[in-house]
Amino acid sequence: MLASILAAASLAATPAWTPVQPGVEYAVLPLETGSPEVVHVVRVAPDRARLAARFASAGPSRARTAAAWCDEEGLAVAINLGMYQEDLRSNVGYARADGHVNHGRWVSSYKSALAFAPRRKGLPPAAIVDLDTPDARRNLEDYDAVVQNLRLLKWPGVNVWAQARERWAEAAIAGDREGRILFLFVPTAHAMRDLNAKLLALPLGIVRAMHAEGGSEASLSIRAPGLKVDLSGSGGGSQWPIPNVLGVLKAR
Repeated sequence: MLASILAAASLAATPAWTPVQPGVEYAVLPLETGSPEVVHVVRVAPDRARLAARFASAGPSRARTAAAWCDEEGLAVAINLGMYQEDLRSNVGYARADGHVNHGRWVSSYKSALAFAPRRKGLPPAAIVDLDTPDARRNLEDYDAVVQNLRLLKWPGVNVWAQARERWAEAAIAGDREGRILFLFVPTAHAMRDLNAKLLALPLGIVRAMHAEGGSEASLSIRAPGLKVDLSGSGGGSQWPIPNVLGVLKAR
């Protein structure tokens, strides 16, 4: 099925979404009209599908590939949670979920956070937040899961990445105008400011985004009936073991 999705992507001007499970769909889009470079997108409606964070630091766990996180942890989708520290376990930014604190310190230069699993009614089921807005961190206390990362795009779709020469494959997490969460994977190397501009030009309605990982360790895996996807930023090579992932639980 993946081959047919990639073939359709080269022709489609708008996303051709493939269902993964209720509330989750997958598409491959050319980054620009006629370009062979693509972005893989998993779009999650968080009121219909359950986001989940999985940490190697939670219990007798270990780093593993995104594919193994899916296969061993009941996930339909898995992407990098964020860059990790030298201990090979802790997210660089603040991170907690399900009562487990993976990294308890906030990083002042990291201006984006993903929150999900609200603790009270009336809150969005998931959201990406700009941490330099009033009361942002205090409002995050109303969620069971919070992950802080480097910001790529701030509301309402403003490119905040400085121009630089460095280029890498990219795994990112974004939010759209409808409150959906997007897992984005670009297998070809780009300067981030240029890639941000291309992502904003796509018909995805992205309004915020944060960096999850770059280069060889960037990963995305999908598991669904008739669909198995395992992507790596290592130029077509095998996925690297990673200690933490953001995922979507398989529907029961």
